[in-house]
Amino acid sequence: MEARVYKNFIGGEFVESSTGKTFERRNPADTREVVGVFQDSGADDVHAAVAAAKAAYPAWSQVPAPRRGEILLKAAEIIQSRKDRYSQDLTREMGKPLFEAGGDIVEAIGMAQYAGSEGRRMHGVTTPSELPNKFQMSIRQPIGVVGLITPWNFPMAIASWKMLPAIVCGNTVVIKPGEDASISTYNLVECLVEAGLPPGVVNIVTGYGPGAGQPLVEHPDVPVISFTGSTDTGRLVYELGARQIKRVSLEMGGKNPLIVMPDADLDLVMEGVVWAAFGTTGQRCTATSRLIVHKDVAGPLVERIVARAQSLRVGDGLQAETEMGPLVNEKQMKRVLGYIELGQQEGATMRCGGGRLTEGALANGHFIQPTVFTGVRPSMRIAREEIFGPVLSVIEVGSLDEAIAVANDVAYGLSASIYTRDINAAMRAMLALQAGIVYINAPTIGAEIHLPFGGVKATGNGHREAGPTMMDVFSEWKSVYIDYSGSLQRAQIDL
Repeated sequence: MEARVYKNFIGGEFVESSTGKTFERRNPADTREVVGVFQDSGADDVHAAVAAAKAAYPAWSQVPAPRRGEILLKAAEIIQSRKDRYSQDLTREMGKPLFEAGGDIVEAIGMAQYAGSEGRRMHGVTTPSELPNKFQMSIRQPIGVVGLITPWNFPMAIASWKMLPAIVCGNTVVIKPGEDASISTYNLVECLVEAGLPPGVVNIVTGYGPGAGQPLVEHPDVPVISFTGSTDTGRLVYELGARQIKRVSLEMGGKNPLIVMPDADLDLVMEGVVWAAFGTTGQRCTATSRLIVHKDVAGPLVERIVARAQSLRVGDGLQAETEMGPLVNEKQMKRVLGYIELGQQEGATMRCGGGRLTEGALANGHFIQPTVFTGVRPSMRIAREEIFGPVLSVIEVGSLDEAIAVANDVAYGLSASIYTRDINAAMRAMLALQAGIVYINAPTIGAEIHLPFGGVKATGNGHREAGPTMMDVFSEWKSVYIDYSGSLQRAQIDL
């Protein structure tokens, strides 16, 4: 069957790129299958999309927020009705097993419901004035055209985290999805359009970072940029945005620690570690990549983890029995294999995994074995750099204080976890860990949309997606004072 050609979606119309170029996306589980052909867009395509979004903004920003929210709520119902089909699309384009792909779709449904409800709950603040016969309040207002650059690992969920709060606030959007997983963005926008979203409110331009992403970041008519991706790329986005004093929201890398104290339930820990280290093939910004375990329980815990990792069923995510899918592309596979080789060179002990899987049905995919290293020192690169693959580094410590110090001694600060039955230890860790998200007796993955999501240090620049703070990036505060005294009243004057 011939692969579908996806055109850019600009001003409510599907159009070919001005470059005349396209690129193929192949199934990472079987690269013989082309899952879609996409426009390799350039600056002219971005300019056309921004112009369409700018033209749609005046009318959309005046639509009452509850009505904007109703469109999102209707879209949630449409997404729900197509969950199975969209899950299969997602698995074919980026590789994660169907049960995980379904979770990606469920997050988008939840965000549509949550953001849609905010259309009737877009609160400001009212406070008493220090002067008589005067009323004061603050209100939210939209900003304009929002540029979104989204990754491939959660192609529908993360697109929804950014897009839906932006449009419920009254902005219009140009989105450049990750080139390895663009179909899910089309599926999300398809539902919004069917739910009643007017032309030009959301526009899709596909392509690569230099050709399509950078022109979007640099466009003078795009005052807001929201980016999720690597720290190196995020730094460039931040620098480019700063030149025009844009509002830039960054969600970048992680090197997430999971701490285990001697009183922890080791069977529970094993389940959490295996899920967090090898779920999504380790391709989550919140994946557990460092297991910081007290030396008193390191031996028995590692034995449990290695045994379970070796039993994981690796394969095509479309197969019901698959527990771990492929890496997203050949470049990422080579990168992860390079880190595995580096770990051995650094002197760590590889307890399991380490190789590419090429037998039988796996021959044409980007599959590698779940890998566990022990004897890892905090100074090793495999313990400090984001690998973004199914590689777990085990670091032994002798105390809670040492565990926290090791956990904090990296550039990143997204998610952290501690397993302990000691409430005092849990509370100390909760406050001391340098992370935007902390879990107690649960792994580092599994954030819910109604709490803020984001990190500190090199993980982000202070903004938060999801939760009650999600609209802060996409709206401006305006303070309003109404003086009905009939006379000049001077505030902050010492009488």
